[in-house]
Amino acid sequence: MKRDVYKLLEGWKGAPRRKPLVLNGARQVGKTHALKHFGTTEYEKMAYLNFEKDEKLAQYFEGTLDPKELLKVLSIHTGVDIEPGTTLLIFDEVQECSRALGSLKYFCEEAPEYHVIAAGSLLGVKLTRDKGFPVGKVNFLSMYPLTFFEFLSALGQEKLRLFLEEYKTYEPLPNPLHEKLIQLLKLYFFIGGMPEAVAEYAKNEKLPVVREIQLEILNAYERDFAKHAPPNEVMKITAVWKQVHRQLAKENKKFIFSAIRKSARGREYEEAIQWLADAGLIYKSHLVETPKLPLSAYADNNAFKIFLVDVGLLGAQSNLAAQTVIDGDLLFTEFKGSLTENYVAQELTCAKNKAVYYWASEGTAEVDFLVEEEQVIYPIEVKAGANQKKKSLLIYNEKYSPSKPIRATTMNLKHDGAIYNYPLYLISRLFCS
Repeated sequence: MKRDVYKLLEGWKGAPRRKPLVLNGARQVGKTHALKHFGTTEYEKMAYLNFEKDEKLAQYFEGTLDPKELLKVLSIHTGVDIEPGTTLLIFDEVQECSRALGSLKYFCEEAPEYHVIAAGSLLGVKLTRDKGFPVGKVNFLSMYPLTFFEFLSALGQEKLRLFLEEYKTYEPLPNPLHEKLIQLLKLYFFIGGMPEAVAEYAKNEKLPVVREIQLEILNAYERDFAKHAPPNEVMKITAVWKQVHRQLAKENKKFIFSAIRKSARGREYEEAIQWLADAGLIYKSHLVETPKLPLSAYADNNAFKIFLVDVGLLGAQSNLAAQTVIDGDLLFTEFKGSLTENYVAQELTCAKNKAVYYWASEGTAEVDFLVEEEQVIYPIEVKAGANQKKKSLLIYNEKYSPSKPIRATTMNLKHDGAIYNYPLYLISRLFCS
């Protein structure tokens, strides 16, 4: 399946100040498939190296990191004449070889005419711990699970996606289309955006098989903890990982460490949480009590929510039954709307590349998300199902007078006085109207 990241890769290829590219993302979000597709369609030749599958590759980097010398031996190894501009050189799972990662500096400085992309499943973890990484010598790009719009494309709903992308009014959508999109959104809540799960459903439409794939992915992630995380952090990482769905099922979704262990303290789990974030497996949303720009400067580092990388994996971790796909709005309201909030966090992160925050005021009100766009802060209140209550958003509105307070529900598009109601399936269009 063709991914939206493809357009970004095309932009990188043609950029006048192109540098070696580092593509980051969690395991099994489709990085390898996207890069191979890009290499075979946009270049005459592709030289692909996987440092996890072929451990001997690291030996080529033990001596010199001179790009010209490396290109000679890598051409022999791959059987591909690596030429500037016409060949894409891919270093996959490059976190397994620090010197290969370090060689990107020299490709940038001494051989900028060559097109090189490095990718890895735990590259984010590696980069945060590798003090010698040549910052400023590479371009960065992140890849995520399929967004809802990508999901529509994968299911053959390209015309419907194009209709949504070109929709620029606040008039309600035609009701038959709205109802169809709600049904597709319910499917997305269960299937999520992991490429293998989406491809399986697109081919056979069997939700039980989708669930098997999701459980396999969850198990693979836990094996990564044991294999790649610091030994003294493995148990803590696993404990945090297993807590995410439980904490999101609470009315107050702020992450509480004492739920892991009565005497647990935040500082004991800081590194474990950061490891999961660097691995691309969780998204953090920090509390902001004073919504001023930039939001990051006013975030409370000690108060945050944790969302899972993929809403489908959250459902699998929660053992959510496939029956919920056909039971009215049950899928949106289950676990106190945790799937719905996780979906919004995922869309804002993956589709809009936004850091997410939330606002709370002395226990009287809470707005689920704050995001900033072009020096404007947008408050977003998420309501499971067609719930029309907006008390917290109105309190925020009275206090701070935002230009566009947003409510996200399963209701149709609507401009209701000061409030802009967005159907959940249009979250990625928030700043486009």
